[in-house]
Amino acid sequence: MRKSTIEVKQVIPRATQLRKLMRKGLVANLYIGEPTKSVQFGKEPKIQADDVFIDTKDIIRWVNEQKSKLDEVERDQLTVALKVDKDAKRGIISDVETELRKANARKLLYSALEDSEREKN
Repeated sequence: MRKSTIEVKQVIPRATQLRKLMRKGLVANLYIGEPTKSVQFGKEPKIQADDVFIDTKDIIRWVNEQKSKLDEVERDQLTVALKVDKDAKRGIISDVETELRKANARKLLYSALEDSEREKN
């Protein structure tokens, strides 16, 4: 069950080689995309963590909050899942990756949908 309401557009890219996670409790989600309420938040891609929009400068604090929710032995196993709209610009993704490195959150995954053979034809 989803814990937060996604406030950014999410057209997830498709991929042919995917792996499932075994321990979903060690995953924290960051959503990147154009806000669904563009009148209020504009059309530029935004970063959503939980139910709020954050700036790249807030990512280190967010990672530390996510790690503090875990047992001490599991903190280094935190995986950040980037759920990025397929039309999002690479610049914001790169900025997020840089801040995650500074926060020592080095396990990243990029969410994608499976592209089956049937859908290709």
